[in-house]
Amino acid sequence: MSTRKNFGRKAMAKITFLGLGVMGYPMAGHLAAAGHEVTVFNRTTAKAEAWAKQHGGNFAPTPAHAAKGADFVISCVGNDDDLRAVCTGPDGAFQSMAEGAIFVDHTTVSAAVTRELYAIAAETGIGFVDAPVSGGQAGAENGALSVMCGGDQDKYDAAEPIMQVYAKVCRRLGENGAGQLTKMVNQICIAGVVQGLSEALHFAEKAGLDGEAVIETISAGAAGSWQMQNRYKTMLADEYDHGFAVDWMRKDLGICLDTADENGASLPMTALVDQFYKDVQKLGGNRWDTSSLLKRLRHMG
Repeated sequence: MSTRKNFGRKAMAKITFLGLGVMGYPMAGHLAAAGHEVTVFNRTTAKAEAWAKQHGGNFAPTPAHAAKGADFVISCVGNDDDLRAVCTGPDGAFQSMAEGAIFVDHTTVSAAVTRELYAIAAETGIGFVDAPVSGGQAGAENGALSVMCGGDQDKYDAAEPIMQVYAKVCRRLGENGAGQLTKMVNQICIAGVVQGLSEALHFAEKAGLDGEAVIETISAGAAGSWQMQNRYKTMLADEYDHGFAVDWMRKDLGICLDTADENGASLPMTALVDQFYKDVQKLGGNRWDTSSLLKRLRHMG
């Protein structure tokens, strides 16, 4: 893990950012604020125009146009297919990236697609670092994300100062794919913690306890967690629009379960919570945040 580097006021790199969702938009903004020359691409051009107006950067009509001449191309899109499209599609970034440029992917995708794209990039002398993030929208906005990386050491070393602009923690965990595998570990942990917190709050309600007072008491002890500190009030208020959507969590847990089938890991709790999120989707909660597991329990009675 390296120490955060000071870029100063002068732009230090020419950077392309692909994907301006709730995470990518502020992440790209941090890069511009740090003095880098940033060009963005987004499928909805209006959002790219709005970003450029707000942050003083540039926008381009395709990933290929955006990536031309860039030192680093960074992506934060939706899934495996979205990543393939921005990398190797008809207007993909790889076709216009120069030899020696580095592609950094912050999307949560399968390790399989990461390895596939790493190999394609290597054929043309492009570096590829898989670097999924954790910390949610608030972490992106506050520049306090955890970034878990895989890839060649020299490519990571080159890209790490760029990622540190919006990172609280940034670390290389191993070769290509290690970042995505670490993100799977992250999502497995979150699934169990949120289910446990949901059951605890549901139990407190059924027992006639003051849920807020209970959490304020136990959060300082061994039961405390990030989820407890940051989500219990909105959960008690039955509000579920404050974080990572259920649809995305099911996508991520599906990747975890598929990978477990390949490597022989046993994930019974993860499989169960994935089905609980399926129940939430049936309630219309596709875009609710992951703490909506409590909504499912309340619905059950």
